[in-house]
Amino acid sequence: MNFSLSDSPQNFLFQKIEKVRRHQGKVRDTHITLAHGSGGKAMRDLIDDIFVNTFDNPTLSQLEDQASFDLASFMKQGDRLAFTTDSYVVDPLFFPGGDIGTLAINGTVNDLAMSGAKPLYLSCSVILEEGLAVETLRRVAQSMQAATKKAGVQVVTGDTKVVHRGAADKLFINTSGIGVIPTGVNISAHNIQPGDAVIINGELGNHGTAILIARGELALETDIESDCQPLNGLVETILNVCPDVHAMRDATRGGLATVLNEFALGSGVGIRLDEQSIPVREEVKGVCELLGLDPLYLANEGKLVVVVGRENADAVVSAMKSHPAGKDACIIGEVIPSPSGVVFLKTAFGAERIVDMLVGEQLPRIC
Repeated sequence: MNFSLSDSPQNFLFQKIEKVRRHQGKVRDTHITLAHGSGGKAMRDLIDDIFVNTFDNPTLSQLEDQASFDLASFMKQGDRLAFTTDSYVVDPLFFPGGDIGTLAINGTVNDLAMSGAKPLYLSCSVILEEGLAVETLRRVAQSMQAATKKAGVQVVTGDTKVVHRGAADKLFINTSGIGVIPTGVNISAHNIQPGDAVIINGELGNHGTAILIARGELALETDIESDCQPLNGLVETILNVCPDVHAMRDATRGGLATVLNEFALGSGVGIRLDEQSIPVREEVKGVCELLGLDPLYLANEGKLVVVVGRENADAVVSAMKSHPAGKDACIIGEVIPSPSGVVFLKTAFGAERIVDMLVGEQLPRIC
């Protein structure tokens, strides 16, 4: 039987090798399979295609089991490291104003920033349910990369696991982060003193309301979007005018009420809020009235509470207003000496009520 050179076994092998090279690092499946968590070629292609290509930085591209750093570069920026971790299980994955990817980046960036740290590097670990659309994962990764650029951080290491269909709800993400705390910055609830001012950077409850409506369980239509955003730039602006910030925390799960109760208990003081000073959108108030919710307990993903000495409060608010994430900043209350561990709210009618720690869960799977 006659055959040409192109039909030779050697040439056939070369064609196969070239075909493999063309598909190297590309996900061929349209949905996640158990093979994507097996540690083999399918997993390597998923990591290369979705994560390495998307996050694209020299440290991550090394594909080692860890990221390594030059300690001297950290020491030039401060004298302490901040380290945090958080997991994200929000339902639905996509909602007005963001998605699980933007939450995972901004949430960890903000946790670092609340210590005054400059966030630098993040890890990203994903738990994938068998059957998840690859395009959904790609879209989330792209959102994460956009969020890292906005926050000025890098994802430098990560992990991927796949579980059987029904063992998870599509996609869970864990992000950990490290940052450097500048010399002389010491932010802690234990620093709070009577007479301090309590400041917030804008409207409460937008994230919780956006998630609630996005679930489609209620026949409600609004243009409310999540406030999901990085706050490290705003924190830097605050510290530039007032290095002596007493306490700072982002009001996520449990909302403003939970943060202030933690402050009051941690510092042994009381806190009095002025209801008329607290910014809440009318649409959020309407949803809360309809469902029996309290906006003080609704989750936020782009709001921080700052406690500073009263003599610095006006300068801090003015500086915050100059930053896009703080344009609606305002003083909402004051620290009082007693009763310790209690948060009061002066209502619009002039009466006072106690604002307790959140009991139970208003909205599950909120972040």
